[in-house]
Amino acid sequence: MRRRLAPAALLLPFALLLTACGGNATAGTGSDTDGKGSLTLNVGDQKGGSEAILHAAGELKNLDYKIKWSTFTSGPPLLEAVNAKAVDIGGVGNTPPVFAAGADSKITVVAAWHGTSKGDALLVPNGSKLTDPAQLKGRSVAVAQGSSAHYQLVASLKAAGLSLSDVKVKYLQPADALAAFTSGKVDAWAVWDPYTSQILQAQQGRVLTTGDGITNGLTFQVASPGALKDPKKVAAIKDYLERLRRAYKWVYSHESEWAKVWAKETGLPENVALAAVKRTYTTRVAVAVDQQLIASEQQIADTFTQLKLIPRKVDFGDFTDPRFNNGLPASTTAPRPSETN
Repeated sequence: MRRRLAPAALLLPFALLLTACGGNATAGTGSDTDGKGSLTLNVGDQKGGSEAILHAAGELKNLDYKIKWSTFTSGPPLLEAVNAKAVDIGGVGNTPPVFAAGADSKITVVAAWHGTSKGDALLVPNGSKLTDPAQLKGRSVAVAQGSSAHYQLVASLKAAGLSLSDVKVKYLQPADALAAFTSGKVDAWAVWDPYTSQILQAQQGRVLTTGDGITNGLTFQVASPGALKDPKKVAAIKDYLERLRRAYKWVYSHESEWAKVWAKETGLPENVALAAVKRTYTTRVAVAVDQQLIASEQQIADTFTQLKLIPRKVDFGDFTDPRFNNGLPASTTAPRPSETN
């Protein structure tokens, strides 16, 4: 039976909805299952992620295995569940796998998409006097530790001639960061879509800078090594990834239709969902897990090692598996153009 979340037209109700997800915990465990059969694939997801896309595209039909969904507030806690074997596979941004690898977690990147990074933004309140990232020196910035926004913050500060030590970093999960941002308790918020679109559409903030041209724009599906040793689960993962790739292609020509479904699923206002779809999600193209991808992620790993936020040197290639590439183009393939600036 599929779970439906109650509508939330305003920021505060949506913040409460996210808080109810339990911070680093999962939401809706046990009740949100698709498909049938004796095999269950445990899939970790984030709001408006794989489940929403697959459902909207009709790709959750005719499953001869079950998908049991668990929802997480961000990538790091999702990968904690992968490491604990509670999740077989799940979707995350470009940075959580690096932190997980640094902690020697049992995770393996098995699929990738390349999109624009315009939805990865440093936001400031409308009344802020800040107009340039260089002005963030000495200011407080909220970010989810180990998330894709974490590296985007580091990279954006570096581009502005600053380092992470030049700002007051407040490590907050999205629900808490949203509350801090809208109440004026932080000067800026480094975050991703749909939160970026949520703030912009509600006219409660503006973009100081984005990760476009600064970060690699990669997102991943990450599997448990244990699941990858089970032939039956490998077959299910292969099928799941093929469905997910088809779903993204479907979204390209059904933006409004998917946005309506997504809004209903997450409680986001429809205009927020559509803006996030156009800014971020329809730009993603399926790409191979290849050497260019490994090199790009290695750069992120080395950056966090130098900052002493990762305790050891990471060889990111050890945490990848190219067997599901299936002739996909190189990871450097250009994303689809974003329709929202």
